[in-house]
Amino acid sequence: MMIYILVGSLLLMCVLFMAWKSLESNTKQQDSALKQRAIFNISEQITFTRLKEILPQSTVLAHVSFDALLTTKYSRTRHKYRNMVADFVVLDKHYQVSAIITLDDPMALRRPQNAQYQDALLEMAGYRVIRYEDVPEYYQLRQDFLIEKTTHQQFDRSAADSIKKYDFYPNLDRKKIRILG
Repeated sequence: MMIYILVGSLLLMCVLFMAWKSLESNTKQQDSALKQRAIFNISEQITFTRLKEILPQSTVLAHVSFDALLTTKYSRTRHKYRNMVADFVVLDKHYQVSAIITLDDPMALRRPQNAQYQDALLEMAGYRVIRYEDVPEYYQLRQDFLIEKTTHQQFDRSAADSIKKYDFYPNLDRKKIRILG
């Protein structure tokens, strides 16, 4: 009987020692090797090149964080756009944002509400958002950017007047609760 207790306690100590070693190795996380990564995928590269050709007087920025474009007083509102990024931002000669260009990618097709939400956030802040489903053709870019500025200013004013604060939230059926008491 004493041998069984001794063997059992020895096995228990071995199991505890192995568990302790595995916990110790998990706390020392290994870093992976760093590798270079392409800035643009192929559709972004073509779009960037076409934008620079069509708009030589403008500055085109890529992968701009919404934090650089938007500001708000409350952190809970800021949290809504924390990890969002605009594909391209077109700046005029005075370095003011003239348009924000977004490209749909295969992931956006799975989540179209997210793309609409991002567009609505930017439009609420007063930005002009242009979304392309694929790489825009030269004629599309010319049509969108080389039109008279007065047309864009009239469009921006009418769009800002028509958008209300919570228009981009989905219309949810909410049950009304009656409080008795």
